[in-house]
Amino acid sequence: MTHDTSRRWQMLAITAVILYLFWLLAPVLMPFAFAAMLAYLGDPLADRLQRLGMGRTLAVSIVFIVLLLLAVGALLLLIPLISRQIDNLVQNMPHYVDWGRSVALPWIQAKLHLDPNAFDSDRLGAQVKEHLGSIGDAASTVLGKISRSSLGVIAWLTNLVLIPVVAFYLLRDWDRLVAWVDRMLPRSIEPTIAHLAREADSVLGAFVRGQLAVMLALGLFYGVALTLMGLSVGPLIGMVAGLLSFVPYLGFIVGFGSALIAALVQYGDWAHVLIVVGIFTVGQLLEGYVLVPRLVGEKIGLHPVAVIFAVLAGGYLFGFLGILLALPAASVILVLLRYLSERYRQSDLYTEEGRGDPVLAEVDVTVDTDDGEVETSTIVSRPDDQKDATPSA
Repeated sequence: MTHDTSRRWQMLAITAVILYLFWLLAPVLMPFAFAAMLAYLGDPLADRLQRLGMGRTLAVSIVFIVLLLLAVGALLLLIPLISRQIDNLVQNMPHYVDWGRSVALPWIQAKLHLDPNAFDSDRLGAQVKEHLGSIGDAASTVLGKISRSSLGVIAWLTNLVLIPVVAFYLLRDWDRLVAWVDRMLPRSIEPTIAHLAREADSVLGAFVRGQLAVMLALGLFYGVALTLMGLSVGPLIGMVAGLLSFVPYLGFIVGFGSALIAALVQYGDWAHVLIVVGIFTVGQLLEGYVLVPRLVGEKIGLHPVAVIFAVLAGGYLFGFLGILLALPAASVILVLLRYLSERYRQSDLYTEEGRGDPVLAEVDVTVDTDDGEVETSTIVSRPDDQKDATPSA
């Protein structure tokens, strides 16, 4: 085994061990991952304050206080709004049930030519009531275990407290951590890793900051537009649609379907349905032609199918932590794939031309016959045999 091959196997083993440790520690990494995202978002602002002459600790303290005030203000603003919207949704739930029973189900049965007993609302209601008791018992059991388990409550509160503490220290020592990682890299691969890190930082910066701005803008647009339309649960639908917009078309599908049902139940006419269609059409045009090109840009280049796969795979492998880190990880993987593609196109495997099969050529042959006439025929031959194709005089 050569020295280069041995070194590659060592690096592959180290990478595999690191990934395996991440997989094992996934249940406890969530607060650290969230804190690292906050530190990553705040580092550019802290660097700007440092360039103005502030010390690192003072700059980080200012950025941390600003982020904390924004988070507290958002919670104070959103929690009462969400609470009122949920109360409104619960109060209107009987109207949704009645609409589904008297309008939606008969329409589906008529259009699909289904058996009228297939969606027997009375039978479905009886089955639901029959299982309510078992559901209530299960819920009581779960709540009882949670209330008796002080460790679960302590762990949840610890994670909540850890996020701002870890975020502050990561933000303060961010440049030191980056420099330490750079010093620990093998010198043979340090230039390549530094190049890939700069590319990944550019992609992640475009994604994280841009996508958060897109989510906020879409949530505000849908919430305000549906509220001005008069929809009682408009703000809640707008917030959900904006929050889910990081997955392509998921926010649009969920928000449009919910708003359509809410408009039909609340108003029951086609005019408000058309207004909902217009709002979400404008929202999609706004997202596709204004928000994403300006705030995110085309540098990420993640295909919608790749985004959906990344979210599902991350959730399956690492739970909520995987969902949280799915798209940033996919962006970094995209940078690696671009690098590998460039290396492949520069390799001998891609550039070397093969000999292939000999090319066949058509050759015209002129022959004098015995009766004095001249005949011309075309034969197919290999280039090496063309010297033998011309007849002798």
